[in-house]
Amino acid sequence: MESSNFWPYFFFAIVVLHFIIGFGYLAYKMSSKNKEESIKTNDED
Repeated sequence: MESSNFWPYFFFAIVVLHFIIGFGYLAYKMSSKNKEESIKTNDED
């Protein structure tokens, strides 16, 4: 009955992947926002 440990590890892996993907998405959105702001400031000059 080693397969009984499958579900807790499966859900833990899903949670960890969710956090990794979430932080990656936030970093992507923050970096794209900073690039847009720098482009706007360059256009104003």
